[in-house]
Amino acid sequence: FLQCVQRTGRRNEPLKKDRPKWKSDYPMTEGQLRSKRDEFWDTAPAFEGRKEIWDALKAAAVALEFNDHELAQAIVDGASITLPHGTLAECYDELGNRYQLPVYCLAPPVNLISERSDDDPSDSPEPPVAPKKEFQLKVRLSTGTDLRLNASMGDTIGLLKKQLQAQEDIDGAHQRWFFSGKLLTDKTRLQDTKIQKDFVIQVIVNPQALRAPKLSTTASSPAPALPEDPEDR
Repeated sequence: FLQCVQRTGRRNEPLKKDRPKWKSDYPMTEGQLRSKRDEFWDTAPAFEGRKEIWDALKAAAVALEFNDHELAQAIVDGASITLPHGTLAECYDELGNRYQLPVYCLAPPVNLISERSDDDPSDSPEPPVAPKKEFQLKVRLSTGTDLRLNASMGDTIGLLKKQLQAQEDIDGAHQRWFFSGKLLTDKTRLQDTKIQKDFVIQVIVNPQALRAPKLSTTASSPAPALPEDPEDR
């Protein structure tokens, strides 16, 4: 405990048992909550911090979910994680790196609904789809590549992932789409993101997708390079 305070210069509180109460912007099913959490844990280590600390935070969060407070505290102590406020929402490792967990990883929302309601169209009507008017969607990959996709406001992120896969040979399962700092799920439509012309969507590409060998039925030949668009400079 003293070492943590001395190294980070921050107060270290014991992990609190009470979990935060929050309300989702929309009624969320357990499946949607799990998917949202999985997306975060898959992408969080790609931004900053150390993977072993992210793994420890995930294990501690799961332990709290099952009301095993002692195990969660033991995991935090074993990884030398400092909790200035006694919560996983903001914490630091022994090197001073800061880690923040979103509230949906710490507790379910108060407006969590059953899976059956999500499948029943009478309980969860489909939002109106915008007219199909195509435009060039700017996409920036974590590899540093900028490109454009043909899109309409009614297109889902899942559909655009397939288009990116066809264009860049990156499997949709290895793509994580972000706009304005928010993770976009496969069912999200562009009209839901409030994206406007010339805005850019960020795509985090799993490094495994880049290292995987690409299979081809013909002799391997490099794909023609796309010309650079001066507007993207």
